[in-house]
Amino acid sequence: MKNLSWHTKLVLALLVFTPIFFIIAALGTKVGLWGWQTGLGTLTIGGGPILIGLMFVTAIISLVIGFIKKPRQKSVIGVGILAIVVPAIAFMLIASMGGTAADNPIHDVATDTSNPPAFSAETMAARAEMEANPLSDYQAPLGELEMFASSPPELAIKSHAQIITDTYAELSPLPLGGASKADAVAAVAAAMGEMGFADIRPDAGTGRVEGVAETFWFGFKDDVVARVGENQIDFRSVSRVGRSDLGANAARIAELRELVAQQIGQR
Repeated sequence: MKNLSWHTKLVLALLVFTPIFFIIAALGTKVGLWGWQTGLGTLTIGGGPILIGLMFVTAIISLVIGFIKKPRQKSVIGVGILAIVVPAIAFMLIASMGGTAADNPIHDVATDTSNPPAFSAETMAARAEMEANPLSDYQAPLGELEMFASSPPELAIKSHAQIITDTYAELSPLPLGGASKADAVAAVAAAMGEMGFADIRPDAGTGRVEGVAETFWFGFKDDVVARVGENQIDFRSVSRVGRSDLGANAARIAELRELVAQQIGQR
């Protein structure tokens, strides 16, 4: 390490510091050191690309110096190439995330778009306490909803119901078949437990089962509800913060539906 040039040491320092920076931004949000706007918005989305860009530029400079300066040191060139490849991959991942967000523009998904399962007063109080996103009107065009007011024209004219139908066509209610309502409620609660949900609240009387899903890194919380009717089970998953869920809510419903289907013997 002592024999390395200053620019190589700087590149190595950035290679080590950059992932630590992203981890701190995420876990700091999860444990409540700062809000999600700071952790995701200011640090990750705002500061992350700047840090990655700085590493890329520094690596280029170090690589050029390594080629020009005699004798050439393989370690200098190797570190420079690595520090170019890492930012390139990072920028590709960021671009991919942007594309995923565009393909999944909403954060409220349900299997019944005409009458989405409703949350209990307890869940609504928890959402209000943390100033979560308002629940969306599935029939209103996005352009009429405050959160989506800046959507491009082609998206602003679509409703949640249209987007869910177009984007998540594979999602559907789960038929009860021969399962009783009580057995279905128990199956949903068990499936939520298997998926690691917190605050699972089954209510056999109303046929409603609720739980809270939490993402690993940032600790974002999403509210999930299942409505067990006379003939089928409908599911709904809604993020508390953010505009796009990157497809997480639809994927969660699909997994929950499959686990419940296995238990009650339906598809």
